[in-house]
Amino acid sequence: MEQINILTERILKFAFGVHTELGPGLLKSSYKECLFYILNKNGICAEKEKALPLVFEEMKMNIGYRVDLLVEKKVIVEIKAVESFTDVHMAQVLTYLKLSGCKIGLLLNFNTAHLRNGIKRLVL
Repeated sequence: MEQINILTERILKFAFGVHTELGPGLLKSSYKECLFYILNKNGICAEKEKALPLVFEEMKMNIGYRVDLLVEKKVIVEIKAVESFTDVHMAQVLTYLKLSGCKIGLLLNFNTAHLRNGIKRLVL
């Protein structure tokens, strides 16, 4: 678990840098692209728009679930640029954790004056 905590701290460090540089008010895609770029530039393997299949009984269905960023195949990062989080946002990350087998998810809202007010860490 310590390695996951170190990884999430590094992800958040780079997310803070992106937020400081860009500020609030942009589209989600802007923050996602910049965070994806800076993570990979710093040696952290991040996959963007990673497809997650839904498995029901023995049937595997690719029906459009995609995580914003899958980092080191261990942490789901879901990016928002919204006024505030809703229960649906948290449920989305929890669903992605179940589908992916990951244990930790970061829900980041870049549409805040201070990113620290737009972070939810979810554990499955």
